[in-house]
Amino acid sequence: MSKSATIQSGWREGGVVFEMGVFASENNIFRKPIGHCKNRDSPYPRTKLEIVYMQNGKEKIIIVGLRILGESIEFYEESMAELGRLVESAGGEVIARLDQSREKPVPATFIGKGKLDELKSIVEMEKCYSVIFDDDLKPNQKRNIEYALGGEVKVIDRSGLILDIFASRAKTAEAKIQVELAQLEYLRPRLTGMWEHLSRQYGGSIGARGPGEKQLETDRRVLDKRISVLRRKLGQIEKQRRVRRQHRKGVFRVALLGYTNAGKSTLLNAITNARAFAGNKLFATLDPRTRVYRYTTGRKVLFTDTVGFIRKLPHHLVESFRSTLAEAGEADIIIIVADASHPALRDHLEVVSAELERMEIDGRRRLLVLNKTDLIDDTAYAELTRRYSGPEVVFVSAKIGTGIDRLLDKILEYIPTLSVSENPI
Repeated sequence: MSKSATIQSGWREGGVVFEMGVFASENNIFRKPIGHCKNRDSPYPRTKLEIVYMQNGKEKIIIVGLRILGESIEFYEESMAELGRLVESAGGEVIARLDQSREKPVPATFIGKGKLDELKSIVEMEKCYSVIFDDDLKPNQKRNIEYALGGEVKVIDRSGLILDIFASRAKTAEAKIQVELAQLEYLRPRLTGMWEHLSRQYGGSIGARGPGEKQLETDRRVLDKRISVLRRKLGQIEKQRRVRRQHRKGVFRVALLGYTNAGKSTLLNAITNARAFAGNKLFATLDPRTRVYRYTTGRKVLFTDTVGFIRKLPHHLVESFRSTLAEAGEADIIIIVADASHPALRDHLEVVSAELERMEIDGRRRLLVLNKTDLIDDTAYAELTRRYSGPEVVFVSAKIGTGIDRLLDKILEYIPTLSVSENPI
């Protein structure tokens, strides 16, 4: 390993985070600023510098899972495997995993004391100071775990990780607003405790309103102001979307929905030659795209690709992206795109159905498109055709183009008459 590297470091002075140069690092360890404190009016709290330990150019991560007794082992294992893929999507590398089974989480620390001690040992042995839990942590649980691990360990939950990935993927102004709003909604209840180290300098309670508590109140006011601004901007965006949807009335509309990495963007490209980015990773794209397909008869159909779903999707994100997902709510047909090669196919379909119900757009006619059939053998294909059969199920491989013509013919059948029939999932 190189004994020096180009890395970031910095310090905080007042409300400004400064970045600085290069220093030697035999163990590939460096410091970087956390938070986004560019000025005193920033909605983000002013924060200390964190230590980041790298391995092979990636941040080292320990993942932690808690299986509730009675929960399916297969479901739990798939959830933990998915957490590992999320870590990879965020640019990290899982170097250790800790599991526990309990009847319910520990109110104070989520996992039991013995497991917490074991986690601390792994942190010290692996020199890894980033820990990610597969479930959401309450603010007090996060603080207690960080304290138990020594105070310098970064503890993140699944929602925080997903929000981080969304922030790195957001490209358009609209997506950035939606993600920032979700981040601030997530951050607000977690502000408490960020300045406890200052308040603890003052004993007692009466007359002990230290700088930590004052800073907390200041950050909360600034954050609330920013949230209000973002909500107004989203309201304006929704008005613009409604106007655009009004102009599209009279044109048949199809919405592509599904679990993340099911191949929705690849399918959109195969149908409309959209040239949309399609990567083999979770949440490769966030921004919705609407493209036109014209049949040889001259009939025009609009296809809209939307953000993908995932289990334990943060509710802040769902609320922030409601204006984007409203496109699906007004579509004539919802196409559920699923990865036919994935072992958790049934769970993925259940997650999508639950999210559609939560968004109150579950009553639309649906087509189920089982994608990536090029990745399964004849035996698996036969089993899937037996399990998922019917006129509203289409098998395709968007990557090599098989089944696309049959899908387009099926959509064409529904254009003249839109009577509601039983959904395939």
